[in-house]
Amino acid sequence: MVAENLVNTERRMLKTMLTNKEHDWSLSEILSECDWSDQAVAVGAGQGLADKGFARITEHATTKVRLAEQGQLGVSEGLLEARLWQWFKATDQPTMANLQQSFAKHEAGPGIGLLKKLGISMNSGVFDCSDYKLVEEALSAREQFLTSLPAELESVDQELLEHFKKRRNFIELVVSTDRTWVLTKRGGKVSADELTETAVINEITPELLQTDNWRNAEFRAFDVTLESSTPRTGRSHPMQSLIERIRHIFLEMGFSELIEDYVQTAGWNMDALFIPQDHPAREMQDTFYLDNPETLALPDSIMETWSEIHQNGGQTGSTGWGGEFSKETSQRGLLRTHTTVNTIQYLADNPTTPCRMFTVDRVFRKEAIDRTHLPEFHQIEGIIMEEGANLQMLVTTLKTFYEKMGYPEVRVRPAYFPYTEPSLEIEVKWRGKWLELGGAGIFRPEVTEPLGIKHPILAWGMGLERLAMLVLGLDDIRQLYISDLEWLRNQPLI
Repeated sequence: MVAENLVNTERRMLKTMLTNKEHDWSLSEILSECDWSDQAVAVGAGQGLADKGFARITEHATTKVRLAEQGQLGVSEGLLEARLWQWFKATDQPTMANLQQSFAKHEAGPGIGLLKKLGISMNSGVFDCSDYKLVEEALSAREQFLTSLPAELESVDQELLEHFKKRRNFIELVVSTDRTWVLTKRGGKVSADELTETAVINEITPELLQTDNWRNAEFRAFDVTLESSTPRTGRSHPMQSLIERIRHIFLEMGFSELIEDYVQTAGWNMDALFIPQDHPAREMQDTFYLDNPETLALPDSIMETWSEIHQNGGQTGSTGWGGEFSKETSQRGLLRTHTTVNTIQYLADNPTTPCRMFTVDRVFRKEAIDRTHLPEFHQIEGIIMEEGANLQMLVTTLKTFYEKMGYPEVRVRPAYFPYTEPSLEIEVKWRGKWLELGGAGIFRPEVTEPLGIKHPILAWGMGLERLAMLVLGLDDIRQLYISDLEWLRNQPLI
């Protein structure tokens, strides 16, 4: 029987269509004759009949123009330019100052541009119009355009359509698809007597098998040769995957991970690293200083040590920075600007124990958001403290890390950082170009000796987001934090 391969909804729809074999059945007709209220049921049944050769689908797509939120306000309250025009005609002093007093700031600014485009000029802060009729006609046409919506795309004034498309949230284009179904020759040959709806079993369950009901039941047929969609499975965000990969590499190289707090003092964040208190990095545009806690107490002994180092170099052989050292500044609370603040505290607590440590964690700087900057980002940092540590060991370690990340071509260049000497910038070759990814160096005596550290300390740091942009081939850092599920699903496994 033909009906054996049809589900009940398909049987009902086909039986209905057999009552008028030559007719193009619309969606509303199918819903009415089949006694359905859900359009999805009708569309699904029609698609099933088409897939099995019993019906043919005709689709006709139409685009309608309808009002969006601002367009609806324009109809109900009047267009901004129309209200401005009424003000212009009613006032004896059509000046910029009076306009700003009569309209809110968010209307006055855009309104001036709208008036100028209508032909209203402004000289020395006074508005003037040479052709009232032209303005009235333009405003009337715009109002009539909006009140005529919704309408078919082809029927509306195209010039006004382009005008309102450029104005945010005034109109929207909506594409709708109308479907009709007509029987094929095969569908017309089916007997309506075959299309009796029956209880169809879609799934065999233990409860069903415990009775004899299955013996005379009808089972739904499934075509196992048809293509099926691949189920979406959970996966880590590319950033989290990259963090785990970096952790794995450092652990494989014999490093241990260091995790500490975001809230720190300016003393440990900057003073301990020999960054002078009048350095530009201390300014508010770079650092998030806190109101709560506004200050965090530090031992006088460590602040005295930093003060001596900063002012005259202490016993390190350095001349220091000179000037005054403020303990109040040192105890100010802030969000850490780098992970080195935690590294230096770890070294202060373990000044004589050789170690290899790494950190992959968040830092905060008051940056304007753009394609290459974020106020909150991640930093990758590593240190080696052991007897005999030297510059060659540092370069070799960096090259090994980047080679494991998939970038075998690495070079270093001389650089300057306040707390390392010598200092290096790390570059990798990507798409034929050298890209700078971070800095490195050996901690200066002004940093290590006050803490009782005797061994050399190799240190390096780099931005995780910049590395992620490199790995994922991005040119905008913001893409990493946009909730674009389709983009996330299509990212390669890291």
